[in-house]
Amino acid sequence: MSTTAASDGALETRGIEPVPPAERTARTRELFPTWVAANISVLLLTMGASLAVTYGLNFWQALAVGVAAPIVSYGLVGLIGIAGKRGGAPGMALSRAVFGQRGNLLPGSLIWIARWGWETINAVTGAYALLTVLDIVFGIRSSTFLIIVTLLLFVVTTFAISGLGISAVQKCNKWATYLFGGFSVLVLGYLVVDTDWGQVFDRPAGPTALMITGVGLIAAGGISWVPSSPDFTRYLPRTASSAAIVRNSIGGAGIVVLPMVLMGAVMAVSTPDLASAADPVSFLGEILPLWIAVPYLLIALVGMLLINSMSMYSAGFTAQTLGFKVPRHWAVSVNAVISLVFGGVLMLVATSFMGSFIAFLSLLAVAFSAWVGVFGADMLRRTEYDAEALLDTTRTSAYWYRGGFSPAAVAAWAVGLGSGLLFTTSDWFTGPLAANNPVGEYGLGWVATVVISFLLYAVLPKPAVVPATAQADATQEPAPAAV
Repeated sequence: MSTTAASDGALETRGIEPVPPAERTARTRELFPTWVAANISVLLLTMGASLAVTYGLNFWQALAVGVAAPIVSYGLVGLIGIAGKRGGAPGMALSRAVFGQRGNLLPGSLIWIARWGWETINAVTGAYALLTVLDIVFGIRSSTFLIIVTLLLFVVTTFAISGLGISAVQKCNKWATYLFGGFSVLVLGYLVVDTDWGQVFDRPAGPTALMITGVGLIAAGGISWVPSSPDFTRYLPRTASSAAIVRNSIGGAGIVVLPMVLMGAVMAVSTPDLASAADPVSFLGEILPLWIAVPYLLIALVGMLLINSMSMYSAGFTAQTLGFKVPRHWAVSVNAVISLVFGGVLMLVATSFMGSFIAFLSLLAVAFSAWVGVFGADMLRRTEYDAEALLDTTRTSAYWYRGGFSPAAVAAWAVGLGSGLLFTTSDWFTGPLAANNPVGEYGLGWVATVVISFLLYAVLPKPAVVPATAQADATQEPAPAAV
């Protein structure tokens, strides 16, 4: 596998192998637009509307939720991202040091499958955005042929961006940040003029318990990015500021999540159907004036493209850690094909299944959380990774442990996963412990998963941390501090 890093505009051919010190020249400030782009999603508007309609929260409570949720979820994204600068490898490759070469296949497989679903939903949402623009601007009605064409165009564009690698993703994220900023000013200006603010501020406060539920609901989306966070910090030098990694992760996400959630909550006061719209893209295209609907739908399309590009970029690494012996950009194509097929099924055959499908994916968020708990606990005892052992999948690897498994990590992950499901509820699944307790009532099953897996791994006997090889030690060579 080639170890050539991508230069500006070039194809990134590096796979899961750790990045050598000479190529680790990124800056922590580049994480800010990365996490801005990861959150430009119309689903945040729908969730903001749900806070007002379903949970009965007022403006100030929605504001508190919009502030707290990104701090909780992207605080974890930033903290786990520190492992990327320590090891210079993607998250699921570093995970081999925690779970063992074979044990890592268990959480890796679930996380990879979860990405299929989220990428499919994003592809469908992006295709609907394009279809709605064609309808309201040019009067072109949707058809089976047009659905296939728009979905194919979306997936191919996503594959092109993610396939090129980190440089292309970061450049697109930077421009998306500018677009989102302009769009936000436009929408906020419209809301200031058009909204009945007396009606907004006269709403009574909802229960505090439902505020906690709202934080859990919105933060759960950010949790899905935690295993991928080292993928976007692996090009940082080891001297990069850990505090800056966390700060830019929270700031980039928060500057999007907060206004989107508030806009959804404010719009729902006069248009409560936004909270339950089966297709929020076309619904917003109908309720907004043309001059604002078109820019909104275009930025939604761009946002879905970049979210999927980032997800597929990480999924390529996950596929390689699962044993796909292909270059990273071809590993990305596996997820592209899957999202195209599943997206076609959802749009042409089973569009009414979307709600249940999203509910199914919400359960898989628990799988992300189980990994987060174990990996986060391991970071407290491990500050560097053996580069050679990460890539050695044979019995000679320092990360082989017992038959390729780390018993403590696998046990903590499995127990945390099972326990989290007991406290989890969705549209069609309710765990036996989900009712009559704060964790279940507040929708915090994923929080229970993180805590249980973290604590269990912390107390279980673990194999000794193997000293890093000379190659890993080399990554500690002095490098300019990132700012």
